[in-house]
Amino acid sequence: MKAAILKAFGAPLAIEMVPEPILGTGEVIVDVVASGVLAYAGEVFSGARKYLLELPVIPGAGAIGRVRAFGPDATHLATGDWVFCDPTVRSRDDALSPDITLQGLSARGEGGLRLQRHFHHGSFAEQIRVPTENAIRIGALDAADAARWCALGTLLVPYGGWLAAKLQPGETVLVNGATGAFGSASVAVALAMAAGCVIATGRNGQALESLSRRFDHRLRTVEMTGDEEDDRRRMLQAATGPIDCVLDLLPPAASAPQVRAALMAVRPYGRVVLMGGVGMLGGAGLKLPYPWIMRSCITIHGQWMYPPHAVPLMAGLIRSGLVRLDDFDVTTFDLEDANQAVAHAAANAGPFRMTVLRP
Repeated sequence: MKAAILKAFGAPLAIEMVPEPILGTGEVIVDVVASGVLAYAGEVFSGARKYLLELPVIPGAGAIGRVRAFGPDATHLATGDWVFCDPTVRSRDDALSPDITLQGLSARGEGGLRLQRHFHHGSFAEQIRVPTENAIRIGALDAADAARWCALGTLLVPYGGWLAAKLQPGETVLVNGATGAFGSASVAVALAMAAGCVIATGRNGQALESLSRRFDHRLRTVEMTGDEEDDRRRMLQAATGPIDCVLDLLPPAASAPQVRAALMAVRPYGRVVLMGGVGMLGGAGLKLPYPWIMRSCITIHGQWMYPPHAVPLMAGLIRSGLVRLDDFDVTTFDLEDANQAVAHAAANAGPFRMTVLRP
């Protein structure tokens, strides 16, 4: 089969023929129809993000495809089923503290690396081998719509955050870092989950204005200045009431004060979910005041990715029309043009923009 291979950090992807994956027990082979390209994929492939990723590797995190073959432990899958290949692979031998690897992208710790060595290759290929539980049925599709369904990979990340926050209908929530791909998707998901008011923060005023035009009156935007106290004051002014929950999705380039400005705007007994990348490249920690956390009964929850059951739930939100895939502007590339796709994804990052490979 044909695949794009990362052989060295900083080198372009090599487009080559490689052996097809071999099916094992507890695994599924999927014919990849569409695979999303992350806006920061080039930073991973250059080594700038310092992700745990052993080379050579076929990169690519997640895909939309059709089942080719499956093992004896699959009781519902059928050949030809449309599935989302969930890149969040968890070890099966520790129910309480499973190791995690993001197939084709990054591992967490030594256990995650061990997992990565088995489920090594990602979705920039004509076929991919995934654990049975990671080939999740999403219902019948028109093949022409497969690229747009790659938005699942973007929508599921903030959805995992809102599930962790136990978002309730009518609540006032704040998305910190709402002008990127995951942040803007977070706004769409929170509104779909019936949040009463969504406050969207960011440094890009034009992107915030675009969000305001896209969504209804429940959305309020706050352009960040970098002055922590002033930014927090304006967030509180924008809210229709006490802020029940904060979801932080700021990237590694952001600073701790940008996180703290939003985090400490949450009400007493409020919840905070951290899903961003601040601190991954070094820098100061959050330096949160212990008395404020304790006396205000603040819940702070770290969340990496999303639980497996989030996938069919999000597919349901899409099929119901509560989340609209038509909102996404999709540019597709053939697998042979994978390097151009990576460059395009970086140059065209932003709300509701997707770059997709079509193997």
